[in-house]
Amino acid sequence: MKVALFGAGRIGKVHAASIKADPRSDLVAVTDVMAEAAERLAEVHGIAVRSPEEILADPSIDAILIASSTNTHADLIEKGVAAKKAIFCEKPIDLSLERALKVREIAAASSRPVMIGFNRRFDPNFAGLKAALDAGEVGTGEMLAVTSYDPAPPPVAYIKVSGGLYRDMMIHDFDMCAFLFGMPKTVMAHGSCLVDPAIGEAGDVDTAVVVLTYADGRLATIRNSRRAAFGYDQRVELLGSDGMLEARNEIENTLVKSTAAGVSSAKPLFFFLERYMRAYQIEWSAFVDAVVDGKPVPASAEDGVNALALAEAANLSLREGRPVELAQVMAEA
Repeated sequence: MKVALFGAGRIGKVHAASIKADPRSDLVAVTDVMAEAAERLAEVHGIAVRSPEEILADPSIDAILIASSTNTHADLIEKGVAAKKAIFCEKPIDLSLERALKVREIAAASSRPVMIGFNRRFDPNFAGLKAALDAGEVGTGEMLAVTSYDPAPPPVAYIKVSGGLYRDMMIHDFDMCAFLFGMPKTVMAHGSCLVDPAIGEAGDVDTAVVVLTYADGRLATIRNSRRAAFGYDQRVELLGSDGMLEARNEIENTLVKSTAAGVSSAKPLFFFLERYMRAYQIEWSAFVDAVVDGKPVPASAEDGVNALALAEAANLSLREGRPVELAQVMAEA
C-alpha cells in the first residue's frame, strides 16, 4: 500500500515511522506548507517531496495520512474521498461540529476506508480494559473515571489556535468514554485557569473536570490539567457491578525502593511520544488491516463527530453553567 503523508511536524514524524514499521505499507511522498520540514523528513526516509495536488492526482498512491494543521483536515478528507484515496486523519475532523457532520456524510459515501486518529483506543492498557469490560469480567460497568494530565502547558500561541482544552486535549478523553461506555445523555463541565494566566487571557481554561451522565444512570468523569509536575498522567478506572478495572500509568522503569524512610518508584513517562508510541504503531496497522484486508475501520468519522459533539457540549456547559443535553448540541449543529 503506497502512502503519502500530509504534514511533517512532530506528529507527522511519528506517523512516518509507523508507516515504515508496517511491511504492508510504503511511505512514498510527503508534503508540508513548511518546505524545509518536508525536505528533512523526506531525506530521513528516502522519499519524495510533492505538492498536495500531485499526491491527490497520482493513481499509484493508495492512501493519504493527514497530520497537517487542524484547519486543513476537513478539506483534505473531502479531496481525498474525491480522489478515491483511503484516508487516515488525525483528530479532530474540524473545530466546527457543523463542518464535521458534513465531512461525516462524505466519508460515509466513500468506497475507501476513512479513519480518524484516536490513538489511545489502541494503547494495550486501555484496549485490555475494554476487552475485559466487554467480556463481563467485572459485571456491568457503572462508573468510569478518566485522568489526563499533561506535564506542562503548550505555548499560548498554540492555545489560541487549538480550539480550546475541550476540543484539543479532552477530546481524547471524550473518545475514551464513548469507546468504553458509549454516548452519554448530558454533559456538565467545570473549568478554571490555575496553571498560566496567559491561557485564561487567551480565552481558554487549563484545569477542567467534566461529568457525563448516561440515560441508564451510569456516570463518567474526566479530569484534565495542563500541568503535572511528576510527568504525563494517563489513567482509567472503571467500577463494575462485580469488580473494578484499572489502567495505570506506564513508568520510566519498574524499580521500587523500599526502606525505613518509605517506598518509592519511578515517575510516569514524560509525554505522549514516549507513552503512546506503541499505540500509534498498532493504530496504523489497524488502518492497514481495513485497507488491505477489508476489516472494519476501528475509529470512524462517526467517532470523530461524537467526540467533537461532546467537546461542544462541554464548552456550552462551561459558558452557561448548566448541564447540556447532547441531543441539543447535535440538533443545533
